[in-house]
Amino acid sequence: MGEKDYAPLSAACVRALSDKLYEKRKTAALEIEKMVKDFVAVNDAIHIQRLLKILGKDFIGSHNPHSRKGGLIGLAGMAIALGKETATYIEELVHPILNCFTDPDSRVRYYACEALYNVVKVSRGSVLTLFNSIFDALSRLSADPDQNVKNAFEMLDRLMQDIVTESSSFDLVAFMPLLRDRIYSRNTFGKQFIVSWILTLDSVPDIDMLIFLPEFLDGMFCILEDPTVEIKKCCETVLGEFLRNIIQNPTKVNFSAMINILVVHSASPDELLQLTALIWIKEFITLSGRTMLPFASGILTAVLPSVGYDDDSRKSIHETAKAVNYCLMQLINVEDDRDLPEGSEATGDDLEKANFVDPIVSDPCNIQLNLSPVIDVLTRHLLHTSMQTKVAALRWIYHLHIKIPNKVQLLVFHFLLTCFNFFDRYFDMSKRFFLSF
Repeated sequence: MGEKDYAPLSAACVRALSDKLYEKRKTAALEIEKMVKDFVAVNDAIHIQRLLKILGKDFIGSHNPHSRKGGLIGLAGMAIALGKETATYIEELVHPILNCFTDPDSRVRYYACEALYNVVKVSRGSVLTLFNSIFDALSRLSADPDQNVKNAFEMLDRLMQDIVTESSSFDLVAFMPLLRDRIYSRNTFGKQFIVSWILTLDSVPDIDMLIFLPEFLDGMFCILEDPTVEIKKCCETVLGEFLRNIIQNPTKVNFSAMINILVVHSASPDELLQLTALIWIKEFITLSGRTMLPFASGILTAVLPSVGYDDDSRKSIHETAKAVNYCLMQLINVEDDRDLPEGSEATGDDLEKANFVDPIVSDPCNIQLNLSPVIDVLTRHLLHTSMQTKVAALRWIYHLHIKIPNKVQLLVFHFLLTCFNFFDRYFDMSKRFFLSF
């Protein structure tokens, strides 16, 4: 292309900007920086836009990797020259750079990180309007195989975290869908990246991550299952911090929206994941009380098999499961034997969707045990291989018979056959139960 196609750049500047030597490209960028300062001084937006287009499309869109590098350093130079005016041109500066994050040339990816670092350093909080695009690009770059690129990525990532920490206008609502998607990354470095950001966001006083915890709790437990020791420890630390915050601020927490997530993970073969999920379930029952009753069948499905563990390696899981089982059992009282007026009983779906000041939730008497699925779970576990699990199931049936005899008798025939088979095998242990009916 002729010289006029790149105006206001000189022919010498164009050649230098596409040179294979870094020093020549840097010299050209300094020329661009000086030029832009002059444009800013006279409020010449037309030539600024022209330069942004040349660098962002002609250079960065070139098949020549040296031209792409020149376009990147040129945009960085423009940002430095624009200063506070970068906010006006932030999209034209950032988007072309982000496009280079997936460049096949590792040096181009490195210079893209360097260029965006310079743009972000100048623009500070104004770059947050493009936070999701930047975060998305960073999450992909976190797994880059080139060490130089990774080093540049880490510097840029720290700068972005600093800016979010110091900002009072971060849009957490808009960010949540992206976090919810990226948290399921299968890459070890991608998981580490996500955990570090959750930790950073949770440390910002103006950001309340507890409100949004149901959005990403499942993903955090999935990360806890990662075999990498460092990631496992980091994730365990973050989850521990969230649980402490829950214990301190239970009124902010939607327990019902998260309990089923914990139930699923409490069946994991990973012992740390299973123990952590059971600890959370125990605290949920302690803090929210009868709110957990509609989810009792799921909780029992998670807890009863763990009650049967008798090996030393899973002793903590066994003890925690027993504690969960006891806490849940204490929620049942004689008042549960009465029938509520039609339409007044709160279901699990009601509780997941309810506002915390809703009267149906604030009145614990409106939350009752859904007995039929609980009986089904207990019946199945009478056939479990573990004696301790069978005993725990039998004690539950006895407890329900004592507390809510009328409701239990309506369903007794659903599990009598199983109970009789159990009775034949273990007469001494179960005769007291049958005599009570």
